[in-house]
Amino acid sequence: MVADNKPKIIVIAGPTASGKTGLAVALALSLGGEILNADSMQVYRYMDVGTAKPTLEERRGVIHHLLDVVDPDEEFNAAMYRRMALPLAKGICAKNIPCFIVGGTGLYIRSLLGGLVELPPSDPILRERLQLECDQKGAPKLHQRLAELDPERAESIHPNDRLRIIRALEIIQQTGRQVSHLMKQHRFGNQEFLALKLCLQVEKEPLYDRINDRSEKMLACGLVAETEHLIKKGYDPHLKSMTAIGYRHVLKYLQGEWSLQKATETLKRDTRRYAKRQMTWFKAEPDMIHIDPEDKTLAINRIRDFLAESQC
Repeated sequence: MVADNKPKIIVIAGPTASGKTGLAVALALSLGGEILNADSMQVYRYMDVGTAKPTLEERRGVIHHLLDVVDPDEEFNAAMYRRMALPLAKGICAKNIPCFIVGGTGLYIRSLLGGLVELPPSDPILRERLQLECDQKGAPKLHQRLAELDPERAESIHPNDRLRIIRALEIIQQTGRQVSHLMKQHRFGNQEFLALKLCLQVEKEPLYDRINDRSEKMLACGLVAETEHLIKKGYDPHLKSMTAIGYRHVLKYLQGEWSLQKATETLKRDTRRYAKRQMTWFKAEPDMIHIDPEDKTLAINRIRDFLAESQC
């Protein structure tokens, strides 16, 4: 056989509130590793409560990378993530210590492990037309159109995520092909690493209970004050970062459109829906090993066996 000297990394994935951060920190402490964030919201500065970032205590115990790397009004996407994450992951592996990729943003994990689909650059005229239509008709209406043109891609995008909806429609109009088909055709085969992919699996009802509890804790721990602070700093409520789960709900409350109770209940509902989409994504990922987040011993044994395996 031909030796394969690709560096090895460990992925800790799973839906929101499944316990990724706690388990990853415990594993990194036990095995002497470092953590590389793979959550699309935790890259933003000043957004801590609503993104459930690792606490300062957790960060003191384990080195974390790719937290707080851009301001809320700066662009960040999967391509940028790959460019930043790739050398960091290789650098950690070069130190001969475990590298943990931790987060629930499936596209970020996929981009690091297998590269990205080459898509056409944005067409300013087409995008402006779609943005105007979105302003007039609302994001759910455009999401409905996307569901007709590319049901699989629409399933992975929230009906209020106007940026991703517009981008998907833009690509379809530019190429005449479904985004989901382009992704499948690419197959994400540009693999720089050997990866052990662990996905935390929690039964639906216990997971939804965790989500409900965490939503209430976020509000109790200052999500409203954090959102007010972002507005005072001048960040536009229409920014991609500000329309994320949690922040968009609090903004409705601050703008007087919803009561705090309605904001809370809608936050819980939308987070549950997001978790469902994440679970669908990770179930479709090849070579994903589903484990109980409470079974730290099993995870450690899996990781040790993986790191000890011959690469020949």
